[in-house]
Amino acid sequence: MTDIADRKDIESIVHSFYQLIRSDSRINYIFDDIAKINWGHHTPIICDFWESVLFGAANYKGNAMLPHISLNHKIPLTGEHFEVWLQTWKTNIDQLFCGEIADLAKERADNIAIHMQHKIKATF
Repeated sequence: MTDIADRKDIESIVHSFYQLIRSDSRINYIFDDIAKINWGHHTPIICDFWESVLFGAANYKGNAMLPHISLNHKIPLTGEHFEVWLQTWKTNIDQLFCGEIADLAKERADNIAIHMQHKIKATF
């Protein structure tokens, strides 16, 4: 197994991650029924985000916090939701990659989840 090396690897992670999420009844309804994600539009944006996070690319132009705060007003995002998201993300990465960047992707996900939960609580 190799480490995450480029955008193509990020795309593999993101696509397989969302397949897993969309099949998990503990969380899939948030994405499909509540947020009504347009996957063709959303997936490249998330790839941009992770490429920025992991490789410092400057192609993500959004504010990741705002959609989650808005979503939290529709349905409270709980610690369990974040835990499912994190465990799925980490397991997915572990199944596909190993190495320094793979570890960084899991560490950054932990930090993002903590930060998002804090910001959501502060605005609710």
